[in-house]
Amino acid sequence: MKLYRSTRSGLSLRNARWFLTWSSMTILVLVAFATSAAAHDVTPGDAGYIQEIFGVHIIPFIYLGAKHMMTGYDHILFLLGVVFFLYHMRDVALYVSLFAIGHSITMLLGVWFGWGINAYIIDAIIGLSVVYKALDNLGAFQKWFGFQPNTKAATLIFGLFHGTGLASKILEYQIAEDGLLANLLAFNVGVEVGQILALFVILIVMGYWRRHPDFMRHATGANIIMVFLGLLLTVQQISGYFGQLQTSAIG
Repeated sequence: MKLYRSTRSGLSLRNARWFLTWSSMTILVLVAFATSAAAHDVTPGDAGYIQEIFGVHIIPFIYLGAKHMMTGYDHILFLLGVVFFLYHMRDVALYVSLFAIGHSITMLLGVWFGWGINAYIIDAIIGLSVVYKALDNLGAFQKWFGFQPNTKAATLIFGLFHGTGLASKILEYQIAEDGLLANLLAFNVGVEVGQILALFVILIVMGYWRRHPDFMRHATGANIIMVFLGLLLTVQQISGYFGQLQTSAIG
């Protein structure tokens, strides 16, 4: 009986520590996320550079594309969600390729043909893409609705939205038509380079993390955090949209 009580007490203490750890991490991440709401946007310095240059500038645009992807926490969160439970490199390559294809199509065509959506609206949808993927990882759709969405189709479709978000932001800065196609292709190459670098880091971290005996329990907590982060991004962007409407109405 004493042994049983001791074991039960040990498990309770372990669960309490686990709960406190994930609660603390959630609070810290949410605070950091809330204070960096503009991280996905093009920085003022980069925006000024884009507006001032003319002609073909391959290397600078590759750098700008890679920088955008590496600092775009919404892209990184979605990418993390996509590969979270992918254990084989062929599966990682397939899903990341689908995301890259979708991202590239709408980014290139959106800027080239001037297709733009309000940045707040598209970023709200991108936030929901993070929520979707985290809920998918938690098996929520099977539990709640009894069906599993097509994960490949969803990855491609949300890739289209992510690319549209980037195109909408680039269009705001009215990039010069002189050298536009070459610069856009260079920027897209940079985005993919940044994605590969981010993926490399994610896979290394995930490789070590998966060896932990409590990985599955940690995975549940991590995906719950991702749900909150995606919802926070969505709410922030919707609030920004209504704030923009109020400003326009006053003006």
